Amino acid sequence: MTARTRRVLPEGRRFLRRRKRDVLRLAAWSLLESAHTFLGGYGVARALDDGFLAGRTSTGLLWLGVAALGTVLGGFAVRGVFAGLAGLVEPLRDGLVRRAVSQAIDGAVADPARAESAAGAAAVSRLTHQTEIARDSFAGLVLTARSFVFTALGALLGMAALEPALTLVVLPPLLLGLGLFLATLGPMAAAQRAFLDTDEALSDRVGAVGAGLRDVVACGGERRVAADVGRLVDAEARLSRRLARWAAVRTLALGAAGRLPVVALLLATPWLLRGGVTAGALLGAVTYLVQALLPALDALMTAFGTAGTRLLVVLERFTAAPAPRGPGAPAPTGARAPVLLRRVGPAAELRGVSFAYGPGARPVLDGLDLVVEPGEHLAVVGPSGIGKSTLTALLAGQLAPTAGTVAVAGVPALLPQRAYVFTGTVLDNLRYLSPRATPAEVRRAVDALGLAPLVRRLGGPDAVIDPGRLSQGERQRLALGRAYLAPAPLLLLDEATCHLDPETEEHAERALADRPGALLVVAHRIPSAVRADRVLVLDGDRAQCAPHRELLARSDLYRDLVGLWRPDAA
Repeated sequence: MTARTRRVLPEGRRFLRRRKRDVLRLAAWSLLESAHTFLGGYGVARALDDGFLAGRTSTGLLWLGVAALGTVLGGFAVRGVFAGLAGLVEPLRDGLVRRAVSQAIDGAVADPARAESAAGAAAVSRLTHQTEIARDSFAGLVLTARSFVFTALGALLGMAALEPALTLVVLPPLLLGLGLFLATLGPMAAAQRAFLDTDEALSDRVGAVGAGLRDVVACGGERRVAADVGRLVDAEARLSRRLARWAAVRTLALGAAGRLPVVALLLATPWLLRGGVTAGALLGAVTYLVQALLPALDALMTAFGTAGTRLLVVLERFTAAPAPRGPGAPAPTGARAPVLLRRVGPAAELRGVSFAYGPGARPVLDGLDLVVEPGEHLAVVGPSGIGKSTLTALLAGQLAPTAGTVAVAGVPALLPQRAYVFTGTVLDNLRYLSPRATPAEVRRAVDALGLAPLVRRLGGPDAVIDPGRLSQGERQRLALGRAYLAPAPLLLLDEATCHLDPETEEHAERALADRPGALLVVAHRIPSAVRADRVLVLDGDRAQCAPHRELLARSDLYRDLVGLWRPDAA
């Protein structure tokens, strides 16, 4: 038993203790299923011995009617079982959803830049998907485990009532098959866990590649990225084959448990007949095995071999201790190194920073030196694919430099082009990066960014937002309000205003520049650069950083960019 499994079991026991009444209700309905199983085989045995073989047809038909009555009881029991099942399954699903949301929010508070990225949205999607896996798997396991336990109870009691020797013949091979099956659960859970870990790593890597595809292609990193993703695909394929091998072993165990009891009963038939066991008792035992016990055992092994291992692995993720976050916390294995965080000094500082997407690829940034002073408003311009988004990812800690150092005073906040808005109130969305913001601070942000008309149109601060009904511009304006409230000493806007009209964009940038802290804007319109204190022009191997007027005098690329926006300006 692994450490992660040991965390799951105590929580499972606490959950069942809290739902004791529902467990007892489910057990009470299941007793009727035991009665159905008991009457099925016992009625057939008595109908043959006391009725048809004894020449009393009416007695035989009466006992067959008793067996049929057991079938009616079984149908009535199934109806009650499903009603009682909801009392266990739905609270589990609700609890896991609450835990998934709590984990996502905690991660967003600890790492706002990741929360604004596609990887953060993928993590939330992954958790909610695994919640549904847990719900469906748990429901299936409860049904099959309960059915097997009470069906086995009814069948074994029925065989003991007919003739105790029948139980002695059937029970040993049944236990042998069960033991072989139980021995496969641990290795199969480990293989399932490794497969799910690899699948999640592959999803994360594909999402990261998709987000930076433009830079990957521009910098010739296709081979390295393809090889990196290919290794994860190959690992997932190997783990799929391992799962298939253990599934074959499980099938062997199922065959042993499901067929050996029948074979043992047939081989022992002469001995049983010599010992006085009647033909009716033998037929009753076969009925118990073929119609009740073996189908229940088949369902149990199938459920525990598939849904059981999936449920265990998924629950381990919900009960796992959160990874340490923030300054000084170790990065997870395989993760990119975070930026260096400093308490004092410039808002951000890059020294000799280079970054390439592959060993043989041309660097996107090469030997870049940059200092962003506290309170400074810096704009970044350059041709498409030149590395502007890569620079913001380096400052946010999403990428690690190939060479050089990146230092940031505190934890920055990154707003990407695609604004993240979740289903919740307007106020919750605005306070997403600053949960402790006071009403006065929220009103100040709304007034500074001119969001009051938008908030009123959405129904007020307490109105619940449906993200699918918002335009891209409305999403970006809410994200800008969130950024204004964020305590981050450095705001990174990676074309975060591209869906706004020029007047709204200017108003938002001036408001964000006036808040405490530095502002770095990846400009998609040249007026953003004109408004900035300084402009960083990325131009292949060279980079120039100076105020707007100074760059007009000495940078050909900058003059070209300005001329494209307004031909008479250059």
